[in-house]
Parts: sequence; C-alpha cells; structure tokens
Amino acid sequence: MKEQFPLRVIIDEAGKLVDEKYKEYVTEEQVKHFYYHMMRLRTYDKKGVALQRQGRIGTYVPFYGQEASQVGSALALGEDDFMFPTYRDHGATLTFGADMDRLLLHWNGRVEGCVPSLTKKIFPAAIPIATQLPHATGAAMAEQYKGTKNATIAYFGDGATSEGDFHEGINIASVFKAPVVFFNQNNGYAISVPIEKQMNSETVAQKAVAYGIPGVRVDGMDVFSVYIAVQEALERARNGGGPTLIEAVTIRFGPHTTADDPTKYRNQESINDVKEEKDPILRLERFMKNNGLWDETWVEKIEAEIEEELNDAIDRMEAYEKADPAHMFDYVFEEMPWTIEEQKKMLLGGGA
Repeated sequence: MKEQFPLRVIIDEAGKLVDEKYKEYVTEEQVKHFYYHMMRLRTYDKKGVALQRQGRIGTYVPFYGQEASQVGSALALGEDDFMFPTYRDHGATLTFGADMDRLLLHWNGRVEGCVPSLTKKIFPAAIPIATQLPHATGAAMAEQYKGTKNATIAYFGDGATSEGDFHEGINIASVFKAPVVFFNQNNGYAISVPIEKQMNSETVAQKAVAYGIPGVRVDGMDVFSVYIAVQEALERARNGGGPTLIEAVTIRFGPHTTADDPTKYRNQESINDVKEEKDPILRLERFMKNNGLWDETWVEKIEAEIEEELNDAIDRMEAYEKADPAHMFDYVFEEMPWTIEEQKKMLLGGGA
C-alpha cells in the first residue's frame, strides 16, 4: 500500500527542492515565514521542558521534532477555520494564534489556560484520545449548514486510529461531505506502543479507502509538503469535496511527556543519531544556505525577539496566584453530584 500512498517530499533532508512543480510556493518570504514560526515553537518547547524541570509548571508534553507538521498545517488555515488539537499540538495552536500566556497557564494548572484563545476558533486540547474527531466533524457540518466556506482541522496521533471515535468521526464526515481535514501526526509511538503493534496497515493514509475519501501521505519533517497538502485538502473541503485524511510521517525526538522515560521502550540512541539529519528546522536551514537565503543577522534578530516574547509571557504567567486544585471539580457539572462534592471536601481536608 505504500506504493499507492507514496511519501510526498518537496524539500529533502539535504535541503534540496526535489519537486519542481511546487517551486512557485518556495519563495524567500515563505521560507523565512516558516523558519521563524518553527524557531518560535522550538524555543517555546525547550523552555516548557526547562520550566517543568524547575518546578515552575506541571507535567509538560514536548513536540520536539514535530515543528514542521504543526507549523505547516496551522499556517494553511484560514482566519475563521476551526482547530481541534490534542495535548501535543500547542505548537499548532500557538502558530494559529493562541495566546502564549494562556498556553503557559494551561501547563501551570490555571483554569484560564483551558481556553487557548479569545479570538481564534481553537478548542481546548483533547486529553482523551480521539474524542475531538467527532467534535471536529460536528463543527464542520455546522459551518456547512450555515453556508460558510469555513473548514476544520482535527489533529491526532497514530494511537488514535485504534479508537472508535476515529472511525465514527471520519465515517460521518465522509457520508455528509463535511469540510474537515483529519491530520494525523504519525510519530511511530502511542506513548510506548510502536506503530507495528498499533495496526497491521502499512500506512495510516490507506485507511481513507474504507471511507471513500482522499488519503495523502507526506513527509512530516518537510514543512512545505505539510503546508501544501493541508492547503489542498482545505480547498477541496471548502468547495464541497468533503474530508481528507492526511498522514504526516514524523519523529518524536523526545519523551511522550516530561513524566516519561523513552529509553524503557525504544532505542533512544538511534533517535539521537538521526536528529541532525532529520531535524525539520535544520532541513529548512540547509535549503536557505543552498539557495543564498541564509542571513545570520536576521536569524539572531528573530531569536532575540522570540526569547523576549517568551520571557515576557512567562513573567505574566508567574504573576498569577498559584492554581487552586479545587477548581477541577467546579466546571464539569451544572449541579455538582454528591460524589464529586465528597471528593472536593476530601481534597480540601474536610473529610468525606
């Protein structure tokens, strides 16, 4: 099935343009735009891990290695489109316009962090696996009924393809030709479960055949491949073509979360050995150097701007009072059941 769903590559690991038909997309402006956003995410991600190690935020979910997938997909969206992220897609939400302060508050346990943006249509990060896919389909169908050209994108990992919500969401979207893009980041592991124990299919993209929708497989470390595939899928969705399933083949360089030790279930040395070769940011950097677009002064300037933006956001996050654990009970039910009341009392030291 890999022959039927070949891996689309536009800029290869050596930083060379390998598909000339997309040459018009690869402009200096676009290359620098992508590079800036990936550097912004890389800096944010490194800082997130450091903050957790310092005890300044709670458990953090790194996306190191998946910047091209998240930047390319998010920048393809229109201003009024919907985004349905997982817990690892804060890079995509940040690129799409989520508030950096709120994302940091999310990792710090504040209720304000549950709403990524007050202006963009970004749903809260889905912690349960695949539950956001039917929601994305529903939002897409609502836009369809209203007669808009807005579309939705739903993010999910390879492990989500084993969940019923994955099949239900795609099936309903297919039947009603909902304007939704199902964007899979296949990083090879669902926490500790490798892809070969997750499914017997050669690819995620081929699962589209069962639902009668297009399936596309792209190099998730190539920001241009991702961007163009999502842009094409969104265009199709807006014009009545229905959903598309995109598989972005990527690598999770680090742990599942800061509470995870990947050396327990995979050869981490083999991952470290290919980091430089596979790194999506270095790939774009090589392309820039190969084509005379590399500007050290500009890079230093954006690095300083990103660092300043992030440090300011951290200062604002830390100016908030410490999160109140009791809030976790307050915003689930309209009327709190007695069982939840008892749990809250126990947490506050009042007994059952």
